Amino acid sequence: MTATIEAQNTALVLEALDTLFNRKDYAKAAQFWAEDYVQHSRHVPAGREGLFGLVRAMGDVRFEYSRIIAKDDFVWLHSRYTSSATPAPLIAIDILRIEDGKLVEHWDVLQEEATRAESAGGHPMFGERFADEKSGF
Repeated sequence: MTATIEAQNTALVLEALDTLFNRKDYAKAAQFWAEDYVQHSRHVPAGREGLFGLVRAMGDVRFEYSRIIAKDDFVWLHSRYTSSATPAPLIAIDILRIEDGKLVEHWDVLQEEATRAESAGGHPMFGERFADEKSGF
């Protein structure tokens, strides 16, 4: 049975983000991003090299996701990015467009993750618990 385009794109996006952000394998990561990759983020410099340069500069940045949706050539992720370079983890909605098996375009909405004390609604922004309440975080 052949995987749907949505399943293929979901697997591609997760492998690409893990390869770049968690494994820091820039040579392999380059295989996932188009050379003319378009970045629509306020925080990330233009192009594939702009993104890779930011990840290099942040050193210990890590990526994880909690929810993912795919439709046609687009994948949306509810993500968390942690790094000692930022005062708090960043929670994101990442939107990626895939073309010919490559990531070609990206948009995001980012905000700092709230602690329990900062959360007006009393619910965590990512996962089941507040980041500051997880052991080892």
